[in-house]
Formats: sequence, C-alpha cells, structure tokens
Amino acid sequence: MVFSTTEHLPAPQPTIWGLTPTQLHDHYWAARGVQVVRLGERSPIVHGAELFLLTEPHSLVLFRLRGLLERFTWMKPDLLVVRVHCQRNRDYREVVITGDDDRVLRFKREYLGGSAPVTRVALTGDPDIARSWQAGLSTKRAWSQLRHQTPRFQRDTAEIGAITCDRTNSAEVAQFVRHLVAFWSHPAATVGRAHKHPTGAWRDPTSRIDPDVRVIGPIWIGAGRDLASSTPVVGPAVLWDDQAQRPLVDDIEWLEIEHTDAVLQQARPRQVSSPGKMGKRIFDLLFSLLALLVLWPIFPLMMLAIYLEDGRPFFYGQFRETLGGREFVCWKFRSMRKDADRVKQQIKSENQADGPQFFMEDDPRLTRIGKFIRKANIDEFPQFWNVLKGDMSIVGPRPSPRAENQFCPAWREARLSVRPGITGLWQVKRTRRKGLDFQEWIKFDIQYVEQHSMWLDVRILWDTVVVVLRGALRS
Repeated sequence: MVFSTTEHLPAPQPTIWGLTPTQLHDHYWAARGVQVVRLGERSPIVHGAELFLLTEPHSLVLFRLRGLLERFTWMKPDLLVVRVHCQRNRDYREVVITGDDDRVLRFKREYLGGSAPVTRVALTGDPDIARSWQAGLSTKRAWSQLRHQTPRFQRDTAEIGAITCDRTNSAEVAQFVRHLVAFWSHPAATVGRAHKHPTGAWRDPTSRIDPDVRVIGPIWIGAGRDLASSTPVVGPAVLWDDQAQRPLVDDIEWLEIEHTDAVLQQARPRQVSSPGKMGKRIFDLLFSLLALLVLWPIFPLMMLAIYLEDGRPFFYGQFRETLGGREFVCWKFRSMRKDADRVKQQIKSENQADGPQFFMEDDPRLTRIGKFIRKANIDEFPQFWNVLKGDMSIVGPRPSPRAENQFCPAWREARLSVRPGITGLWQVKRTRRKGLDFQEWIKFDIQYVEQHSMWLDVRILWDTVVVVLRGALRS
C-alpha cells in the first residue's frame, strides 16, 4: 500500500488521534514549550509556556527553534519578529509540448502560484505582549501595536526558512501535515493517544496493524483504522481517524513545562563553608576509590568486548568544563564507532534534541557493545578517575562541553560554581523523553546548585541506585 502524495484532505476536516491539523500544529509547538497565540482568536494565555508564538489567523508554520533561542539568550529581546520564507514544495504541473503532427516534442514543468510565500511570526516570553496580539482587530494594526508596545532596543528581527501553509486551503494543509509527520519524530510528547508500534509507525490504541505490514518512512495511524496489507506502507503519510470512532480531543499538559527564564533569574548558588567543601572532597575520594576497587574486574571485560567489535581505543575522552569554567578531559568507555565525530556532521540535520546537545533515538554511531554499556550505565565507570583527579564530583550537574554551556550564559555561570557529577538531580528526577528534556536539565541543575549539601548528595546516590536497578529489571 502506497499513500498518494497528492491526495487532498477529505471533507469534513479530518482528525488524527482526535486532533485536527491545526490542533496537531499547536501540540507540536507545545512539545517545545511554546504556546501558539493567533490574532483575534481568544484562548487562555498559559502560565506554563516557555515562549509564545504569535501568528496571523490562518497561518500554520514549522521551523527549527534552536537558532532563535540563541538570540533570546544573548540579545534578551522582549519581542523577536521572524520573517519566514516558505520551503515547502511549490505546486506545479507537467505540460506536454507537441508538434504540428501531434508528436510529443518535450515536457515542460509550469509552477503554479508564483514565488514561494513569505510571512511573519513573532516570538515573545511576555504574556502581556501575547494578550495584546491576541486582542488585535486587524493584521496591520496588530503589527503596528507590537512596534509601539516594545521599544526598538527591546526588539530583534530574524529570517528563517520554514514550512508554512494557509489553514483554510485543504490542499496546502494536506501537504503541511505530511511535512509535520516527517518533522515531528515524537508526537507522544504532547499527544497521549500516540503510541509507537514495533514497525516504527505511530498509532492510536484502537487501530490494528497486521504483523506482515512493512512500514517505510514515518506513518501516523488514526483511531479505528486497520493496516491489513502485506505490501509496504510508504510515508510520510497519515491514516486519519475513522470519524465513527473519532476520540475526544487530547488536552495539552502545560504544567509539565517549566519556564526557564523564571528559574534562571532566581538562581542563587548556595554558599558552602570550607569544612563543607573539604567534607565533600573527602567523600568523593573515598567513594571513587571504593568504586574502582569493586568495579575493576569489569574494565578488562569491557575493553575486550570493545576491541573485538571495533578495535582500539577502549576509552573516549572529550573536553568538558568544570568548576570555574576550567576544561578537562572527561573519560568514558567508547560506545561509538571510531569515526563517530565525522558521521555526526553528516547526520546533524536529524538531531531530535530540543537543546544544544545532539540526540538521536536510534543513533547509527553506536556499536552493539556500546548500546549495552550505555543501557547498563557502564560507560560512565572511567569517570571515577576524573573524580580522583578533582575534575568531577560523585554528585553534581551533568558535565558539558563549552559549546553547550555557551547556549545559556546564566545557566552556565550557576552550574559551573560547583564540580560536575557522575550522577545528579537531573538524572534521577527527569520526567520528559530523552532529547526533549533540556528545560528540565536547566531546572534541576539550578535546583542542585541552590540546595546542594551532603544530605542531598546521599539522597541522590540512593535514588541513582534505585533508578539503575529499576532499569535493569525492566530490561
């Protein structure tokens, strides 16, 4: 079964997992901590939103947020106006050119609709600006009001390529949703009815997939739909809900999204006395020595397994930042291919992370033994040597390279007021899916910096043991 890439949306407007295309669009942005606020469309401004995306009434838009977040970090504008250049495929038709004898001479492609459209959106962290935009009476007056409401030195502008569409045009919406299917690799982040099937398809719990079905590319399957064919299903594509079994709309759980700016503005690193610092250092030395004595038999076994699959080196060292911003080499058992850094440059566009780090759920750079040692957290064992040297602590923020720390200067200064740790509050308290938890990472790092103590370290160590054992039992 091959889904057509030219099929228009059926009427009435379809849903997938109970959501219309517009609601899917809004759930996508909510997964990134962004509330979509439309001109003239009254809806509550959510307190838990990280940013507000101000759009015109009929616009749906997709773009990568990472580069724009850097502007917010460094420039700190109240309003960022973004000029969006549409990158979706333009509609065209093939025209047959014939001669006087009706013989085909050539084919000619004619593009429809002129040049690619350009539209504007805006990003702000100020709920008052979002409410002002929402209350606007016309597009022209609303943009004028934004300019008057925010002084010039508090505004910034940017240009970006994106996927856009007019949500009143069913053909454009159909194409937009296919882009969304390819763009959004984890819809379960904000869509409770989206469940991943072993074939890789995202499906509604009421749908059924034949075991012989072969899925090629991203596929979304709605409520009450069946895939019973043994021929390949090619995506990106959507099987909309059976309208007779259309589920109720899935609400966005905004309370799970933390507001990073508020956390950073309140960050106050806890001052620890000299005896307290000495006590923590003595604890680190004794714990790491004991750990290395207990774990040393595992080292030759891991080194042999790595060597048999991919040769040397056995360890991988990367520059990270520690107390005061000093760089050190953080050691791990090598879990990736020797050419992992080169391959990363080739797959950078497939990054699924919502922050400065790189993450792929099925990272092609991982070796077979690498997948095992990461799942078992064995790759971290060499870091006990970093603790002995004084570069790291047993408990602290996750060690990060300078390139990641520069992403958020206020966060960097707070977290580098203590040594990074092998484990920490983020590792044991995280609730969001891997790659989509940058906001929680910031939150828990700041919380640790503000509250760290020997008692908190002991609690985190205990929770780490529980988390590791629970993961081992599940696997």
